[in-house]
This record gives sequence, C-alpha cells and structure tokens, in this order.
Amino acid sequence: MSQSVQEFNDYREKMNKVILSKDNLVMKRLWNLDTNTYEDGALDRKIKEMLGLVASMVLRCDDCIKYHLGKSHEEGVTTEQVYEIFAVANIVGGTIVIPHTRRAAEYWEELTAKG
Repeated sequence: MSQSVQEFNDYREKMNKVILSKDNLVMKRLWNLDTNTYEDGALDRKIKEMLGLVASMVLRCDDCIKYHLGKSHEEGVTTEQVYEIFAVANIVGGTIVIPHTRRAAEYWEELTAKG
C-alpha cells in the first residue's frame, strides 16, 4: 500500500474515532446508516460502491472518492470498470469533474500498484 493510501486510511480512522468518541447520537446514527447502506441487498456491495463512487465524483468530494475507490478495490472492481465509472461521472457531472478524475486516477494507480 502506498504512503498516501496509508496516510488517508490512518487519518480517516483516527478522526472517525475522535468524532464517534463524543457520543453524539445523531452522528452515531449517521455512521450506522452509512454502514448499513453499503451492505448486500437487492444490489450487492460492489455495485453500491460503484454507485457511491459516481455520486462522490459528481459531488466533487475527494475524500469520498478515495474512500469509494478503496472499497471498490476491495470488492474486486477492475481498472476497466473504474474508467467506465469515471466516464459516467464526467457525463453526469460535466467537465468540472475532470480535476477530480485526475486525482481519482492517481489514487487508483496507487491502490493497484504492485509491491
């Protein structure tokens, strides 16, 4: 795992612990809802992660894009599938999504790098 992937995961885990340690009921429910949304159902996890990635790209949330790229990688999404996801996101979101696609492509390269 590359340093930037590890740094992102470590920071996300650290700050999630801080936020959840404050024992705010709404935040706990939100985190639970998010977790449950991506469980297998009528759509499997892989498809849900791909949908989450498109939505994150259209909304231009780089942290969300990294998160869903990581989960998509864990679910076995291929590079060919990722680039089709990028295509859908750019058609739906327009050219404003291009800078986020560049960063997403870079992060995907880091996720899929051998060694």
